Parts: sequence; structure tokens; C-alpha cells
Amino acid sequence: MARCWCRLRSVLICVCTPCLCLALLFVYISVMICLNLNSYAMRSTARVNYDVENNHFIAQETSSRDGFDLKTFWEKNMEGIGFWNELQRTIDHNFNPILHPKTKAGSTRDFDGFFLKQSFSEVTFMDNMKNIFDNFPQQIQQFASHMLIRDYPILIQPDGVCRAKGRHEKEQPLILFAIKTTEFNFKNRQAIRQTWGQVGWVAGAKRNSSDKTELGGYVRRVFLLGKEDTGALGTHVSDLLMMESKTYGDILQWDFRDTFFNLTLKDVLLWSWFSQNCNQVKFVLKGDDDVFVNTPKLITYLREQLRKPQAKTTMEEFLVGDVIGSAIPNRVRKSKYFIPDTFYKGHYPMYAGGGGVVYSGLLAKRLHEISKTVHLFPIDDVYVGMCMIRLNALPIHNPAFLTFDFSGKEDEEPCSYHTILLVHRRTPEQLVSLWADLKKTWKRCQDVPLRNSDDKKIPQKNLPKLSL
Repeated sequence: MARCWCRLRSVLICVCTPCLCLALLFVYISVMICLNLNSYAMRSTARVNYDVENNHFIAQETSSRDGFDLKTFWEKNMEGIGFWNELQRTIDHNFNPILHPKTKAGSTRDFDGFFLKQSFSEVTFMDNMKNIFDNFPQQIQQFASHMLIRDYPILIQPDGVCRAKGRHEKEQPLILFAIKTTEFNFKNRQAIRQTWGQVGWVAGAKRNSSDKTELGGYVRRVFLLGKEDTGALGTHVSDLLMMESKTYGDILQWDFRDTFFNLTLKDVLLWSWFSQNCNQVKFVLKGDDDVFVNTPKLITYLREQLRKPQAKTTMEEFLVGDVIGSAIPNRVRKSKYFIPDTFYKGHYPMYAGGGGVVYSGLLAKRLHEISKTVHLFPIDDVYVGMCMIRLNALPIHNPAFLTFDFSGKEDEEPCSYHTILLVHRRTPEQLVSLWADLKKTWKRCQDVPLRNSDDKKIPQKNLPKLSL
């Protein structure tokens, strides 16, 4: 009897033990799943809130600057939204770090433009957007019709402009001057070549006459052009431009129509070209062909930025210029900046005035990538601001960038042009005269400091909410 009981117990143990283990494992898995679901719900609740007063979704516990830890993403109520806003909202949904926490700012999965094309197709087929599109002013309608096209072929480009030139150059170029111009503005280009835009080694400005430190850097230059509509003129401008390119080797031209609203293409195409051809250049000055630049002081300023602590990190988002922090679209129909509220609604993001800005080569490559997830916008400097905000980067304001000129008769004061890095709107004749005067007064004015030269980032908390 005892022997039978032992055998029965052994059988029960062999049969029940695996069943019991499976049951315990099932209970354990169920508990862990419940805990993870609760944890995810709590994290979601903590990270995403809705601002009832301002009718926006906001994210908490994002990376903060200047004590501001709330970031607006898009409006919940989309009634009356602009055409561009609706296009971009669908894109940002795919690249929003709240909805997709593993997506890093600046990294894109959209290398073939799939999301841009998808959102454009969806929005343009909406009944209300069809009516809006048909009622756009002609210039806006023409822009919107071509805003998906970015693969314009290069007609003329310089050969090896960003490489070191010969054995005598011991380092890679410090800066590339990328100047927006048009085919007919030969006098502007020539004035820049003869003055502040000279290539090769440029000595920097010493802080004081006793400073023995040699500052300087190698400069490169390229002019950015589209194509003019020359049919009515009967002028072979392209032939002249080709001769100019052979003479100076600084022409970069694409096969798109050179209009004001297409200036944004020059940014996007420059970033692409730069990423492929200028891998070692540390900085880019992008400006108009009517700016005057104090090149020696700019060289010194940039060298000082590279010497700052943690420069390798800060260079990833370095953009400096005349920063505009609270701009609204121009609604005056006769203005060339006119943007109807049916196309774009809300404030502009913070941006640096497009007359002249400087950004790092590292940032240029990041802008190239992030621009693949941002629909083109008619105003080029605003578009750069839109790309910057999606990189979670802020431009640096420096009063030495005068994109709106001096105030009053300040420019008539002695040494006034020694206090700036860049000033906008000067004729070719003025460039030549100012450059000669800068050299003439160099010894007398070299110790004059830059205008309030402490760089400042405008606090994010002072910015308007961006309606996407």
C-alpha cells in the first residue's frame, strides 16, 4: 500500500509541476503587461497636456532653455487653418518627439520625400483646401504648385572650391561666402570680389595693437543663382555667365526660375551641395549681394567661437545674425512679402534676417537633413527659422549684424564700420568706397570693439506660440 502511494505521488508531481510552473509564468506575464501599460499611460499623461486657454497641445518635461519647459506642437481646433499649416501639421505628426519618442531631432526617415508628397496629396484633395488653393494670388498659387520640386539640376558649378589650394595651405577653409545673386547683378558680384569677398588667406583683426597672436583663415566664395527669364530681352546671359564662371570659378547656378519666392530653393539646394562638396569647411556666410562685411573682424569673431569651451557641441546649432523674435506675416497685398492668411496662419518662428547670417558647417548639414521634413515656404529666412525650431535650436542675436542698417546718422561717425560685422543694402560703388576707407582707418580704429558684442539667445519664453 505504501509503495503504491509513493508511485502515485511521483506521478502527481511529474504531471502537476509543469502545469503549476506554466500557470505561475502566465500570472507573471499578465502582471508585467498590466504594469507596463499603467506606466505608459502615466508617462503619456505626464508628457502631453492640452492648453485649454490657448487651444494648443503642449509637451512637458522637454529639454528646457532659460527656464522654459513647455513646447507647442499644433492646434487642436484646425478650423480656418492655412494651407501651409495643414500641409506641415501632417508632417510634424510623423516626426513629433511626443508621438515618436525614439525619433531624434535632426534625424529623418524621409529621404525620398515620401511624407512631403503624401501630405501634399491629402491636403490638396480636401474640398475646403481646393477652394482655398484656387483663390490664392497668382504668385502664391504658382509657388504652391511647385513647392514639392527640389531636384533641380545644376547648370554651372565651381570645381573643388572648398578644397585646400596647393601645399601652401596648411588647413581647410574657415568660411565659405555663399552669396545670393541674379544673372544681371554682375556689378554687385565684381564689387564683392574686389573688396570683402576676396578668397585665400585673410588675416583677422587683432583685439589690440599689442596682441601678437596671428588670427586668420582661408576664405572661399560662391555665388548662388537661378535662371532669369531673358526671352523678352534677347540677351544671351547664360553665355556671359559661363565666361564669368571660367574667369572666376565661383558661380553655382541651378535650373529654376530666379524669383523672390524661389530664394528658399537657394537655401535648400545650397545645403545639399555643401553637404556633398564642403565637408571640412567650418562656417558659411549666406547673404545678399548688397551687403558689406567687415571680413577681418568676422574672421577673428569666428576664431574666438571655436576657442570657447564645449565648442564642438555648440557648433552643431551655431547660427548668428540679426534675430527677429516676434514677427507676423505681412498681410499687405502690394508688398513682395505678402502672405495671405489662407496660406499661412499664426506667428513666424524666431529667425535671423536673411540679409546676412553665419552658421556652422555642422549645422548646414543638419539643416539639409531636417529640411526634408519641412515644406518649402515663400520667405527664405523664415523657412530657415522653421527648420531651426524643428532641430530644437535657437539662433544667436548679435547687434553687429545690421540687416536694417545703422540708426540715424550713426554710420557717419568715425570708426563706425569697425564696430560691425555686416551691414545690409550697399551699392557696388559704396562697397568699394567702404572697403578702401576700412583699410585706410585700420590702425586708428582697430581697437574699437564690436557693437554690444556679447552674443545673446532670445529666451524661448518670450517667443509667440507657433501655430502649425
